[in-house]
Amino acid sequence: MPKDNSIKSVLIIGSGPIVIGQACEFDYAGSQSARSIREEGIEVILINSNPATIMTDPSMADHVYLKPLTTKSIIEILKEHPQIDAVLPTMGGQTALNLCLEADEKGIWEDFGVKLIGVDINAINITEDREQFKQLLEKIGVPAAPAKTATSFLKGKEIAQEFGFPIVIRPSFTLGGTGAAFVHKKEDFDDLLTRGLEASPIHEVLIDKALLGWKEYELELLRDKNDNVVIICSIENMDPMGIHTGDSITVAPAMTLSDTTFQKMRDMAILMMRSIGNFAGGCNVQFAVSPDEKEDIVAIEINPRVSRSSALASKATGYPIAKIASKLALGYHLDELQNQITKSTSALFEPTLDYVIVKIPRWNFDKFEGADRTLGLQMKSVGEVMGIGRSFQEALHKATQSLEIKRNGIGADGKGYKNYEQIIEKLTFASWDRVFVIYDAIAMGIPLSRIHEITKIDMWFLKQYEELHMLEREISTYKIDTLPKELLLEAKQKGYGDRQIAHMMGCLESQVYKLREEMKVNRVYKLVDTCAAEFKAKTPYYYSTFEAEIETADGQRYVSNESIVSDKKKVVVLGSGPNRIGQGIEFDYSCVHGVLAAKECGYETIMINCNPETVSTDFDTADKLYFEPVFWEHIYDIIRHEKPEGVIVQLGGQTALKLAEKLSKYGIKILGTSFDALDLAEDRGRFSELLTELKIPFPQFGVAENADQASALADVLDFPLLVRPSYVLGGQGMKIVINKQELEEHVIDLLKNIPGNKLLLDHYLDGAIEAEADAICDGENVYIIGIMEHIEPCGIHSGDSNATLPPFNLGEFVMQQIKDHTKKIALALRTVGLINIQFAIKDDTVYIIEANPRASRTVPFIAKAYGEPYVNYATKVMLGENKVTDFTFNPQLKGYAIKQPVFSFSKFHNVNKALGPEMKSTGESILFIDDLKDDQFYELYSRRKMYLSR
Repeated sequence: MPKDNSIKSVLIIGSGPIVIGQACEFDYAGSQSARSIREEGIEVILINSNPATIMTDPSMADHVYLKPLTTKSIIEILKEHPQIDAVLPTMGGQTALNLCLEADEKGIWEDFGVKLIGVDINAINITEDREQFKQLLEKIGVPAAPAKTATSFLKGKEIAQEFGFPIVIRPSFTLGGTGAAFVHKKEDFDDLLTRGLEASPIHEVLIDKALLGWKEYELELLRDKNDNVVIICSIENMDPMGIHTGDSITVAPAMTLSDTTFQKMRDMAILMMRSIGNFAGGCNVQFAVSPDEKEDIVAIEINPRVSRSSALASKATGYPIAKIASKLALGYHLDELQNQITKSTSALFEPTLDYVIVKIPRWNFDKFEGADRTLGLQMKSVGEVMGIGRSFQEALHKATQSLEIKRNGIGADGKGYKNYEQIIEKLTFASWDRVFVIYDAIAMGIPLSRIHEITKIDMWFLKQYEELHMLEREISTYKIDTLPKELLLEAKQKGYGDRQIAHMMGCLESQVYKLREEMKVNRVYKLVDTCAAEFKAKTPYYYSTFEAEIETADGQRYVSNESIVSDKKKVVVLGSGPNRIGQGIEFDYSCVHGVLAAKECGYETIMINCNPETVSTDFDTADKLYFEPVFWEHIYDIIRHEKPEGVIVQLGGQTALKLAEKLSKYGIKILGTSFDALDLAEDRGRFSELLTELKIPFPQFGVAENADQASALADVLDFPLLVRPSYVLGGQGMKIVINKQELEEHVIDLLKNIPGNKLLLDHYLDGAIEAEADAICDGENVYIIGIMEHIEPCGIHSGDSNATLPPFNLGEFVMQQIKDHTKKIALALRTVGLINIQFAIKDDTVYIIEANPRASRTVPFIAKAYGEPYVNYATKVMLGENKVTDFTFNPQLKGYAIKQPVFSFSKFHNVNKALGPEMKSTGESILFIDDLKDDQFYELYSRRKMYLSR
C-alpha cells in the first residue's frame, strides 16, 4: 500500500535544548524527517525551542515554531494551523514522546482531530512503564532479568531484601539513564532509591538483579505497515553491562557474537517490535548476553522511536533511518522505497558492512569540578566521535584521533599512565579514559587475563589491543632509515598516525610522512555503500584506509582508490568535530550553511568531519563527505588528493581554527580571514597593541608563564583578576581570583593541565555590563548582524548568560561606541567573513574583552531571531563572490529574543553549580517576549545578581 493520501500536513515535535542524554542526534533525525516528508508534497510544521540547530532553520519546514515544548504551545500551533492531520513524535527523543503522551492524556489530539503516526500510544506506554514491559516480555516468552516494580520507598526496600545486592534501580519515563544507579552496598540503597523515585515523573522504579559483566548489544530495526522488518545495524558495546550505552565504546557490526546467538537475538527483537503495537517506524532494542559458552540472551529495553544510536547506525551503514522511518510513518512499504545510497536496490534490504565502526563518547568532566568521573548507568558524555576503518584497530585509532583531547591515538604518544595502582584503579572503576588505559596496562605487562577479570571486556578486544602494542614494540627497534615497508604499511593499516610512528622511532612526523611518500604507502578512499560493494553506490561518502599494492598480469602495480577527483572548482569545509561544552551544534549549523552557500556559488563542496550526530555528516549535505578525523594528517591527505581552491576554517569553531596555522604553513589557501588575522586576535599582546593604535579601551592585562610572574603582575594590575590560558574555547580554565593565594593555586593548577601555555591576567571590571556583537565584513564594509546585552554581569561566560537581542538598557552613547569599535576592529583585522566581539561596559565606557574572527555561538540565534540567512551571506563574502553591500538586509523581530542557557547539572551530584568565566551550559533555548514587562524577563533580571563564582 503506498502512502496515506489523507495526510496533507504533519506536525513534527523536536527535542528542545541539548542536554546530556539528548543531544543533536535528534536534530539530525528531525532534519532528515522534515526533508523526507516535504519530498512527498506534504506540509511540515515544526516545534522546537533550540535556536542553535539546523533543524529549526526556516528552510527546513513550511512553518517553524521556536516555542517552549509544552502542551500550551501545541494548542497554540493547532489553533493556528487547523489543517494539521498528523503528529510525528518519534524524532524528538524522550522529550517529544513525553510531550505527545501528555497531549494525548489531555485529549488534545482528539480535540483537534490529529492522528499519531510513526508509533502508537500503547507502544510508548508499554515500553516506558517498566512493569508493563516486564509483563509483556513474560507473555511473549522473551527472557528478562529478574525484576520487580516499586512505587514507594517501602516497596523498594522489600524488593532489595528479596534480591540481595548488587541490584539496579531504573526509573520509568526518563532519558539518558537519569536517576538510574547500581547499588553494590546496602548503605547506599536508601539514598539511590529516593533519587530514582524522584527522577521518574510517575515515581516508579524497576529494581532488577544486576547483570554485571554481561555483554551488551543493540539492534536498530525498521518496520512497515505490511509487517516487513529489517535490521539495519547490530552494535556491540565494548564495555560490558553497567555502563550506559551513551557512555560506552561501541562497535558495529557486532564482533564477538556467534551467528546462532545473533539469529536468536534478531528473532527476539522482531518479536518484541511486533508485540508492542501496530505501527510503522523505527525501533531500538537492547540486549544483554551472558559471557560464557551458553550465551544466554536477556532483553533490557526497547525504544519505539529513533534513538541516540539511530544516528550512529545511519552514519555507520549509510542507511538513513530517520528518513525511511518518516516515509514508513506516512504509509509506504519498505519494498516501495529506494535505497538512498545505491539508488538501484529497495529499502527492504539489510545493510552489509565491509568495514568496522568504532564510536567513542566525548566527556567534559573538567567543567564540573567535584563530579564523580566514574561511568555507570547514568549517561555523562556530551558528544561522540566515530571512526571508520577496515579493521577494529584502524577504526579505534581513528576514533581516538578524532576526540581532540591532545592524544595522537591509542598509546605511542608519551602520554600514557605509568603508575600500577592508578592503572588498576582506572580499570576497576570505569573511567572516561579507560580506552587508553587498557593499552597502558598491556604496555606495563599486566596479563590480559587480569585485565579481563577486572573489566569484563571480551578477550577478543583485549587481544586486538595486545597486537597493537606488540607492533609498537617491534617498530621501536628500528630507525627511520631502516624501517621496512611491510611494517610501515602494517602500522598505517592498524590506524597508527605518522606522529605515533615518529614517537616510536624518535624522529619527526614529517620524516615519517616523507618515508611514506617514497615507499608509496598512501591513503586510499573507500565508499560507504550499505552493500559491501555488491551494487554500485551513487553517493559520495568516503573513509580512508591503506592497502597493499595489487599487481596485474602485465606487471602493473596499483592500489584501488574509489574517490574520483572531478575537474570542478572545489572548496573544503572543516567541521567542528565532537560536541563539547563551548563548541556545540551551533558550529554544525554554520558548516551546513557554508556548504549550501558554496554550492550556490557553483563550487563542488567537500565536508570533513567525524561527528556522527550531525547534519553536516549526512551523506547528501555536501557533494562529497569524508568521514575522517579533523586531524592534520587526514586533512592534509584529502586536500592533496582533491586540490581545492581553498579551505573554510571559520565555521567549524576552535577545532578548524587550530588547523589554520598548519594550512597556512603548507601553502594551502584559507578562504576568508587570513591565518595572520586569526592569530592576531588570539595573541593578546599583538591584539592589545592593535587596540592601543585604534584608541579603543581594554581592561589592563599582562602575560605570565609561571606563578612568580603572575604574582608580580598582580601588584601592577590590582585584584580582582581574571586568569585565563591562551587558545582555548568555552572559557576553559578561566577563573576570577581575589587574592595572591588563590592566584598562585590557580596558576599552578593551570600549568599542570596545560603545560607551556601563556596565561593572561586581566584586571576584572567588577559590576560591569557585558554585551557582544556579531558582524559580517568583506575587508572594506562591515554590517553588524546583531548586538546582544547579557542579563548577567560581566564575569559569567557569554555561553552561560541570558543574552537579549536587541539590548534592553544600553543608552545611545554606549550603542554608538559598540558599533564604532566593532567596525574599526573588523577592518583592522582584515576580516573577510564573520566576527564576534565581546564588550564590558562600565561608567558608560565600552571596553573590549575579546574578538573572534569566526562564526560564533550566537550567529544561529541571531539568524533565527531576525529570520535572515547570515551564514549564507558570510560564506559568499569569504569566497569573494559578493561584497557586504550586495545584500539587502531586512531583519524582522517584534519585541525581544532571549538566548537562554540550559544546564545538565542533574547528571552530576555534589557539583558546584555557581556560574563564572568557564562555560558550563550544554545547550540553549530561545524565548521571544513582546516587551520588558514580560514576567519571564522580570524573573531572569531579578536573579542576575545572585553571585559570581570566584
